[in-house]
Parts: sequence; C-alpha cells; structure tokens
Amino acid sequence: MSPEEPGWRWDLNRKELIRLEHISKSFDGQMILDDLNLVIHENEFVTLLGPSGCGKTTTLRIIGGFEHPDSGRVIFDGEDITNLAPNRRQLNTVFQKYALFTHMDIAENIAFGLKIQNKPEDYINDKIRYALKLVNLEGYEHRMPDSLSGGQQQRIAIARAIVCEPKVLLLDEPLGALDLKLRQEMQYELIRLKNELGITFIYVTHDQEEALTMSDHIVVMNQGYIQQEGSPEKIYNEPENAFVADFIGDSNIIPATMVRDRLVRILGAEFACVDTGFGTEKPVDVVIRPEDVELVKPEEGTLSGKVTEVIFKGVHYEMSVMAGGFEWLVHSTKLSESGTDVGIRVDPFNIQVMNRPESEDEEAIGVDV
Repeated sequence: MSPEEPGWRWDLNRKELIRLEHISKSFDGQMILDDLNLVIHENEFVTLLGPSGCGKTTTLRIIGGFEHPDSGRVIFDGEDITNLAPNRRQLNTVFQKYALFTHMDIAENIAFGLKIQNKPEDYINDKIRYALKLVNLEGYEHRMPDSLSGGQQQRIAIARAIVCEPKVLLLDEPLGALDLKLRQEMQYELIRLKNELGITFIYVTHDQEEALTMSDHIVVMNQGYIQQEGSPEKIYNEPENAFVADFIGDSNIIPATMVRDRLVRILGAEFACVDTGFGTEKPVDVVIRPEDVELVKPEEGTLSGKVTEVIFKGVHYEMSVMAGGFEWLVHSTKLSESGTDVGIRVDPFNIQVMNRPESEDEEAIGVDV
C-alpha cells in the first residue's frame, strides 16, 4: 500500500518503525481483525483504544509475536518479522498482572532477562541501579515482590522490561488493577519514562481518559477495524463517525440534514457550521460536545428548550435540556436551574458534521467525513 492510499497515517518528522500490512486474524471462525493496516513511528506513545473484543489486544500480541496473523505482514524497522519468535524481537511487554517472580527479590527479577543474555555481572548490576532510579525505587534491590504495593510492583515490571533496552515497549492494560489515584500517578510516570528513554510505547486500554492523557497518537478500534487515528486533540474535537464521538467523552449525536455548505438543519432549526462537501439536503449526523452548548435567553437561541435536570460535578454543572424533542447534555460553569426556559446556541466551529452510515457494515468499518 502506497502513502497515497487511504488507511495510512504518516508523520514526516519521525522515522517509521512498525508497519502492519493487511493483518487479518480470526478465532474459532470469528473475525477479530479484518485487513488492518497501521504505521507506528519511532518515539511515539501510541494507544490502541476500544471496547472489549475490538481487537486491540490481539493487535498488540501480533506485534509482540505471541499471536500469528492468518494473513498479512508485520514489518519492524524495514524487516519482515511476521514469523519471528517473541524473544528475537526488539521489544518487551508489560502485562496487567505484572508477572513478577515471587521467589526472587527485586534485583533478581530485573536481572532475569539480562542473565539469559549472558551479560557480565558488573553490567547487570549497573543496569539494575539504572532501572530502579528510572522508576523511582532506588534501594529496593533486596525487597521481595509481595512486600510492595501494586503501584510499586507495576514499576518493577516496567523496570524489568526496559532494562534490556527494547526499541518498543508493549503495555497491555498495565494500570487496570490499580486504584484511581495510583493509576493517575502511573500515567504521568509512563509519560516521563517514555520521554526519558526515547523508545516507542504501544499501549492498550479501554479507558478514554487514559488514552487522551498519555498518547501522542490514538488508534480507535471497533469490531476488528480502525475507526479513526490521530492526535488526542483531533480524535476528541473531530470524530469521524458516531462510534468515535460516542466512545471518546460525552457527546450529543443528533440526526440532521445538511442544507448546503456551511448550513445544517438540526431538529428543525438551521445552524451555521464550517463543513463543506456533503451536498444539499443530505441526511447526516452531527456531534456537539456538551461543553460547546451555550445556554442563553430563549429569544437569543437557535433552539429553545427547558432545563430538566441538574447535577453538580465539582468543576462544572451537568444539565439536561429538552429542546427540539431531543435531550441535550450540557456542561457549563454557569448554573441554569431545573425548570428554567433557555435557548441553545452553538458556535459554528463546534458543530462536527459526519456522514450517516447506510448499513451495519458501513457502521462497523466507520464512515469517514
């Protein structure tokens, strides 16, 4: 597939490191990945994001060599490694369950891979000290794994993975077993490690906030297909289909009609927008984020409605507004009490117009804007 063909995303500032070409994989007759194509560049933090069963872990395992694709190729730094054993690939994996050796102390756990490679003792000791310093656990060499907290064990698992200097670190939902506060702390630790080490991270999660927080590049998957990929900002602000809009954060997804370029009819009212190229009187879907809905006086809005519910969320109020027969979700720091008549106004730049899928197959694959 050439760079001009759809399906590839190129970053001219970074060298291509991994390319998945036409990868398909099924289990027991059920298709898990269907003609998947993906490019990953050096020193990127790439997150494979999607619901359970979407194919993200299978993709990670194919990159790591733990699964073999039914068809397609895995190219690593210009070399076809599709049939290469996991231990011969220049990558390492951190699992959700840590997989530390409970009968070994921390130094022995970290040194395990280096000893298999027959590295000298002095070299191994230097690497242990270096790895523990990187994960902020200096002095823990002789502690046993069961004496550590979950977050500390996860850091040791990461230290063991990076000590062999892989070009790529694969992380399969590594923070899933941690509590919220510790998970958030570890997110920033992973960002720091990635920047200090200068290696590529490929991270699997179903947590949208986690993906938005850590990633340079997000790959949103569903039903074995890539729905959209790009920067966190692009994924959030410019979703290409209803699945991405609904999966990434809260959204108002509303059936609408594209009247003409830069004008869309939503629930009977005409809203200015910035989208073009959809045709005239074309059925579409629109996405409007809750924080982009402005509540004004009824006579000042494009649509009028009534506040039906208010929840205080700490940093903002979450309000439900019934307008045009649709229940709008609104996030605002300004309170409109339940029962208040309001108008709805939306800046043209905050209305995202999408093609409406015409079949279930189109919906699964994802219909581009």
